[in-house]
Amino acid sequence: MNKKQLNETSKFLSYILRHEPHSIGLQLDTEGWAEIDCLIAGAAKEGRTLDRELILSIVSSSDKKRFSISNDAQYIRAVQGHSNGSVDLQHIEKEPPEFLYHGTATRFLESIQQQGLIAGSRHHVHLSQDMTTAVAVGQRYGKPVVLKVEALRMHQQGFKFFQAENDVWLTDHVPNFFIHQV
Repeated sequence: MNKKQLNETSKFLSYILRHEPHSIGLQLDTEGWAEIDCLIAGAAKEGRTLDRELILSIVSSSDKKRFSISNDAQYIRAVQGHSNGSVDLQHIEKEPPEFLYHGTATRFLESIQQQGLIAGSRHHVHLSQDMTTAVAVGQRYGKPVVLKVEALRMHQQGFKFFQAENDVWLTDHVPNFFIHQV
């Protein structure tokens, strides 16, 4: 399978495991786990060919580490970014570094300046530990801009931070006064 097909399949898995499992008749548990065999069968009903080898290849080769496989290799889940209300991943609270970064597009700046960073349809705001990742994220939405978040100061004032398995930092909301444009 070529790189384009792998990328398209990875996007399909993200869509299904993060947002619309029911679109292929898939059930996720509260931690976001889905049976791989059920995922393969549901995808087949929609005309998409998946197999265990392909899924494991995508999980192991993903530089973004969006997915996790269970210890018994029978289940898969997205590690963060769920908009599905039935999933409630239990991340461990951690003290963040002094600064974290958020990549977005310039067209969203006015809203962010008014409301801060909000989770929207997701469970959390996603932040990265480095500007390079933030730029890459921002480019997905248009002309990128990087926002610097005073994460440690937020934490010291009672805001909770979590770190997903793929090192993405998560928080419920970032008020605008903790945000500075880089």
